[in-house]
Amino acid sequence: MALSELDTASISTELTLTPADNRRLANLCGQCDEHLRQIENRLGVEIASRGNQFQIIGSSRPVEVARRLIQSLFDTTATEAITPHQVHLSMQDSSIDALLTDQAAEEKSPTQVEIRRMVIKGRGPNQQRYLRNVASHDINFGIGPAGTGKTYLAVACAVAALEQERVQRLILARPAVEAGEKLGFLPGDLAQKVDPYLRPLYDALYEMLGFERVGKLIERNVIEVAPLAFMRGRTLNEAFIILDEAQNTTPEQIKMFLTRVGFGSTAVVTGDITQIDLPRGSPSGLRHVLNILKGVEGISFTFFDTRDVVRHALVKRIVSAYEAYDNAMHTSE
Repeated sequence: MALSELDTASISTELTLTPADNRRLANLCGQCDEHLRQIENRLGVEIASRGNQFQIIGSSRPVEVARRLIQSLFDTTATEAITPHQVHLSMQDSSIDALLTDQAAEEKSPTQVEIRRMVIKGRGPNQQRYLRNVASHDINFGIGPAGTGKTYLAVACAVAALEQERVQRLILARPAVEAGEKLGFLPGDLAQKVDPYLRPLYDALYEMLGFERVGKLIERNVIEVAPLAFMRGRTLNEAFIILDEAQNTTPEQIKMFLTRVGFGSTAVVTGDITQIDLPRGSPSGLRHVLNILKGVEGISFTFFDTRDVVRHALVKRIVSAYEAYDNAMHTSE
């Protein structure tokens, strides 16, 4: 991107790197400027370069963070070859999430998702906050009742990331209704046994990408729709990973899932802790993780309620009625 093409009205800073060593500059920028694009996507800034001169445009705090990061990476090029993984680790080491204020994050984060077939907008503050969180955090939780758009918006973010080549593949997972996945009474292999439980994920993909394209991407393993059991032992790099119906995981299963997340990946975990189908006495992994990870840097939680239900008006009334009943039962106890 040429310097003249950028919006000069935005807040910007100039950075001159010395010495003007073309080998080190190429090492810093990466092939086709992939390292600069990685920083742009993470911080929500625009970076333009001409030789050893860089211009960074965006909100004030992200611009300053990007300036310091570029200088630090350039210093490293004196002795090391820079890789995308190293850029990622440098951003982690810089505690970027702590440096970026919530206000700055909101300024750079979208409240809608643009994909080829449609534009999907967040309805209401919670959906908009959810989209901003997914854009700015590596691991995200969306928790709330049915019909609030948790899964649909997560799939939309995943499709957008794939179309924009920010990830190489999509991985969509759900536990079986029984956490132990005792599905022997159903015909077929394990993937076929859990296929009915994955139907909502397929439906969202078909709407956003089209039936034929989804089929081709699944054949090429660009989209993988799998039971949670298939995640064990894997490390998932450059992927957008969604775990749906997470209230039906055990604490061990959700820990296993969260520790699969690798470099350049985003994970979204969705669930409704009021609709747990585990055997009586079995703890829900989603409830368990709330007590452990709440407040951990780099992880976001978005909580939805009946006001966010976007299905038929009766669905909102049904959810509200059940909430009122549960509250009354707890009060009487």
